[in-house]
Amino acid sequence: MKRKQSVRIVVDIAMTAVLLFLMTYELIGQVFHELLGIIMFVLFILHHILNSRWTKNLIKGKYTALRTLQTVLVVLVLFWVAGSIFSGVMLSRHIFSFLPFGNGLSFARNLHMLSAYWGFVFMSLHLGFHWNMMMGMVKRLTKNSSAMWAWVFRIIALIIAGYGVYAFIKRDIGSYLLFQNQFAFFDFAEPIIRFLLDYMAIMGLFVVIGHYTSGITRECKGTKKQEE
Repeated sequence: MKRKQSVRIVVDIAMTAVLLFLMTYELIGQVFHELLGIIMFVLFILHHILNSRWTKNLIKGKYTALRTLQTVLVVLVLFWVAGSIFSGVMLSRHIFSFLPFGNGLSFARNLHMLSAYWGFVFMSLHLGFHWNMMMGMVKRLTKNSSAMWAWVFRIIALIIAGYGVYAFIKRDIGSYLLFQNQFAFFDFAEPIIRFLLDYMAIMGLFVVIGHYTSGITRECKGTKKQEE
């Protein structure tokens, strides 16, 4: 495997891990949450530098159904990152507390809530759209292409997605996405590992949705494989 591909995998894994911990909010403390936000921003920039060829080819070639969906999803992720950074800086009580944001905190709080949960969904879907590419890299790294293992991974993914549906309902994620709740509620007595496992399952649910959506779209007439 080329060094650049290895770095891309490491960066993507790091972004996934940071995203999960960002969803814990005050369970990990405000200072750590703000630090993770900065780390996510740096990883996001690095991710796009490593995928600069995709950006350069954005206006080139034919837009199939798959490529269109991928591009729209990337734009939505970009909006999420912009909204999260802007609102996060405004709401900062530690790292950026010296900045004079006296007004608009209510707007920033609402924007941060929507950016966090919709961003979580969009990033998970984005990961699912590129799951084949990532698994291909892993296969080349491990030199494992067994059909049996492929089915084992599919079954595990479906089990995780099934629990993800339960966790999605249990954590009332829909109310945050639809902005029915303007504040995130946490049980500080709950072990953080249980919280993370639930959110990993929810992420897995949307990864599976993204993966199979891309597969169905790829089968459409005239669709060619376009990976970021």
